Amino acid sequence: MDIEVLVVPDCPHQRLVEERLRQALDSAELSGTVFTTRVIADRGEAERSGFAGSPTILIDGRDPFAEPDSSPSVACRLYRTPEGLAGAPEVGRLQEVLRAAADTDRGV
Repeated sequence: MDIEVLVVPDCPHQRLVEERLRQALDSAELSGTVFTTRVIADRGEAERSGFAGSPTILIDGRDPFAEPDSSPSVACRLYRTPEGLAGAPEVGRLQEVLRAAADTDRGV
């Protein structure tokens, strides 16, 4: 599984999303899985990367949290959670998408 976190320079939510992603990987029994973080600096790079705002999480090149009709943007991104809008998805929601991706990778 290839996991990449895309952020704008000095993203205020970078640390939060990385911490939640690591917690979700550990909880989903995927603690050996690594992820990379890449800075998106301009609109052209955002368009090529499928970047819908900072932070964006790509799993095997796909954004599991993509909103319909969203367009590439070099801006902050907010996620819908039961507590309201947040700078990163909840750990439980991350676990769900990671487990689904792991199952797909295993052919389940």
